[in-house]
Amino acid sequence: MQAMILAAGRGERMRPLTDRLPKPLLSVGGKPLIVWHLQRLAAAGIRDIVINHAWLGHEIERALGDGREYGVRIRYSAEAAALETAGGIAQALPLLGGAPFLVVNGDVWCDWDPALAFGLARDLPEGGAWLLLVDNPVQHPAGDFHLAADGRVHAQGEPRLTFAGIGVYHPSLFADVVRGTAAPLAPLLRQAMARDLARGARHTGRWTDVGTPQRLAGLDAELGGPAR
Repeated sequence: MQAMILAAGRGERMRPLTDRLPKPLLSVGGKPLIVWHLQRLAAAGIRDIVINHAWLGHEIERALGDGREYGVRIRYSAEAAALETAGGIAQALPLLGGAPFLVVNGDVWCDWDPALAFGLARDLPEGGAWLLLVDNPVQHPAGDFHLAADGRVHAQGEPRLTFAGIGVYHPSLFADVVRGTAAPLAPLLRQAMARDLARGARHTGRWTDVGTPQRLAGLDAELGGPAR
């Protein structure tokens, strides 16, 4: 199984920290945020990883290399300008192959076990999506989607939960996205929901959207290391 880490964003809300360093390389708990992902994926047995990048992408490649230091094999999907989530995934599809794959936002920290993705991928139908959902954080009180008791995810309904930025997708979900064009993920997820092809689960463990310097510092304090 393969995984993709999304690392192409500019990180505007993190400026000035991201003026000279891409957001996934900002440190929490003594190591870059993206290294937490690499180590957790490796421990789960997911060692073929694709990372997309745009802003300061060369810094990501220089810091991580081919991934052998972390027990993984990294391949890079470079974007001249960030293509948004669905556009970035569609651009990377030739590297990801024809089987369902795991995608993790590079700017979140979560203790969910990626080993669960193996079973989720086996059960995923063509055109399907599986989403990890969390309780709504203070900065996003309205949430994103409704998770039914049977595991189906709906665009409408209450109560609502927040998409954690972690999902398992069938590659055919991105069939209509033209490679090289920017495209958001949410419309594709809603289409999958309308076709009853979206499932999910609520994660009750630790999760942080590291979107601001304040949240970065807070997570760093929790994990016990100096943020930089």
